[in-house]
Amino acid sequence: MDRRQLLGLGLSKLWLTALGTAGLALAQPFGSGAALAGQRRPERKPVAAPPARARLVMLDPGHGGNDPGAIGTRGTFEKDVTLDIARSVARTLAERSGVAVKLTRRDDRFLALDDRVALARETGADLFVSIHADSAPNADARGLSAYILSDKASDAFASRLAQQENRADRFGKPGTMGGGRIVKDILLDLTARHTRHASLAARQLLVEGAGKELHLLDNPMRSANFAVLKAPDVPSVLVETGFLTNPKDEEILRDPTARRVVARVLAREIAAVLSSPAFA
Repeated sequence: MDRRQLLGLGLSKLWLTALGTAGLALAQPFGSGAALAGQRRPERKPVAAPPARARLVMLDPGHGGNDPGAIGTRGTFEKDVTLDIARSVARTLAERSGVAVKLTRRDDRFLALDDRVALARETGADLFVSIHADSAPNADARGLSAYILSDKASDAFASRLAQQENRADRFGKPGTMGGGRIVKDILLDLTARHTRHASLAARQLLVEGAGKELHLLDNPMRSANFAVLKAPDVPSVLVETGFLTNPKDEEILRDPTARRVVARVLAREIAAVLSSPAFA
């Protein structure tokens, strides 16, 4: 050992002797052994995650006011059927946690088509469901079906339904014709990728789920250029609960008990749609 190492060792011993136990304590790593005895760090409370926002569905009872919609052979008004079903769906969904509900109309009033779309957009709805019970091109057609927006109709049946639905604004006052408020957004992005994907998923889930209990129209998943489905940023589906031009469907839809069944099924499937990966 050379002189420099011996000198260093001697100085170290002198330093420890002078400081005694205090020196030993200082030599311990910070936070070890007796140095922290009785000095516990306060426990950090976990940060609570913010509550998840409830999913919002906008229910749109078709027609209303001076627009009766379809009229059955027994005098059943579509506007009454759709409002009753929508109210019942809303009551059922309100009992489920995580699902909020709004209606475009809660009473017998007329609403222009673009007003219905605007309400869904202004409230930030996660899903827009327009409820109908139309007249079909032929009296044999019956059963539930669902439609999404498409520039080109999936078939002549869907095209005719869209044409008659889009004429609903003729019942409004002059200057209330639909379309003006949303045209710009539609031109910018008529079928936004996410909106269309979610609309497709909603249509499929609604139809497949409802078909377990309710009679379905042949080829129940269709598409056409429905004005009421043209919100570019809100997934939208039009549901035909049946057709008042068919005697069997009219019998079901004019029966309050049968309408409760239709509403219960729709509420269940809407809740399933909103909890699906497409709406995550």
